[in-house]
Amino acid sequence: MPLSRRDFLKLTALVTASAAISSCALAYRRLAGDLSIVPWTALGANDFRALNRLTFGPRVGERARFIEIGLQAWVEEQLDFGSINDFDCDLQLLPFNTLQMDANELEGISNQLFDGYDRETIPNELRQAALMRQLYSKRQLYEIMVEFWSDHFNIFIDKGNGFYLKTVDDREVIRKHALGSFRDLLWASAHSPAMMIYLDNQANEKSHPNENYARELMELHTLGVDGGYTQQDVMELARCLTGWNVRDHFWLGDFVFKDEMHDPGPKKVLGVPISGAGIQEAEQVIEMLAAHPAAAHFISAKLARRFIADEPPREIIEKAAQIFLNTRGDISSVLRVILLDGLKFAQPKYKRPANFILSSLRILNVETDAAAFNEYLLRMGQLYFNWTTPDGYPDHSAAWQGSLMPRWQFAFDLIRNDIKGTKHNLNALLEVSSTGILQDDVDAVASLLLGAPLEALRRDRLIDAVHAAGAADEEALQIITASLIASPAFQWR
Repeated sequence: MPLSRRDFLKLTALVTASAAISSCALAYRRLAGDLSIVPWTALGANDFRALNRLTFGPRVGERARFIEIGLQAWVEEQLDFGSINDFDCDLQLLPFNTLQMDANELEGISNQLFDGYDRETIPNELRQAALMRQLYSKRQLYEIMVEFWSDHFNIFIDKGNGFYLKTVDDREVIRKHALGSFRDLLWASAHSPAMMIYLDNQANEKSHPNENYARELMELHTLGVDGGYTQQDVMELARCLTGWNVRDHFWLGDFVFKDEMHDPGPKKVLGVPISGAGIQEAEQVIEMLAAHPAAAHFISAKLARRFIADEPPREIIEKAAQIFLNTRGDISSVLRVILLDGLKFAQPKYKRPANFILSSLRILNVETDAAAFNEYLLRMGQLYFNWTTPDGYPDHSAAWQGSLMPRWQFAFDLIRNDIKGTKHNLNALLEVSSTGILQDDVDAVASLLLGAPLEALRRDRLIDAVHAAGAADEEALQIITASLIASPAFQWR
């Protein structure tokens, strides 16, 4: 008799606890003499961890490709993302009509109450498309960098007209420059209407300067909180930025410089007198910030934290920062150092909610329209583009090690195919090698999710615990798979 949802969750918690799966070692360890029965390529501990940093969860084909060509060639292949055929992913995005619209079009449809459009259509399509890209794109490193810069240049989508301007920002700022030049990315962000609205620069005028954007431009976007600037520098930069605004009539939602709002007086930022006039003043400062040694160090440290560890090695940060300066902020060149020199120092990082969900979906070859996942991400605390403060979603493990219940519930719903518009392909993955023996199937699932089979004794205890609750083999495999997804080992990458 099928287990109820409540009984399933209780048993999943029991199985997870009784398995005592170590998040640091067991997930990457195999007993001497154990033979893998899975048809996909076996990975060592370092390779499995590397692929978990370079993808949103390694698919079977990506594992095989990684073993075939090695880390360096795999990274180079991913950095040259334009040469990767992503037609299948592009097809998945065809239903999202708003992704390619300009701001004026988006504002127009947001006011329509027919043809299926309303205020929520635009942000929901952007969120849905973001997850679909992360799930289906073969350009995994590029999508990881899109996520990284979306956090770095965070915009809360529900502030003011951000609900439609963020779609343009995502396309023309973040996605356009994610693996290009940091200078170009910073420049585009500074001219982004979504950023102007989010950080109140449309209210920055000569009689009442608003410092919000100027402060975050220095503290969060370039120099870092310890980057050597002063409150006076923030005030002077805010004066440079007076008049940077957003059109509110013709070409609604486009960037505009309003000279009548600009403070033309003399200014000095970071000890440098600002020459030129009008819009050129702030643009001069942006050029300075993009090339500043503190920015090189700050950006390199954040990238190293994302890919290597919460506390990455200082020598990797310093080397990456020097490359940043030598290449004038070429993002791909900085990544080469962090990935090729730094991944060997990688330490376990707790998966953020989106990464937890995506790794489950990708590893199990899930088919989905992604419409149902906003609810799960909201429960777990990482609904896309929903972080209210400009620092972006946290990238430290400690920030996410809270209640596991929403993750257990997601695992239950996923494995039981109870998520609307979503179906996993676990059975298809197992069919090519299944012996019909539950122990072998559990080994295969553990290898998929954790990188290696469980110790035989622990595996058998899991099976015994599920059988004792009255589950037959087919349901037992479901419960164990869900418990592995909910286990401490799978929460870490």
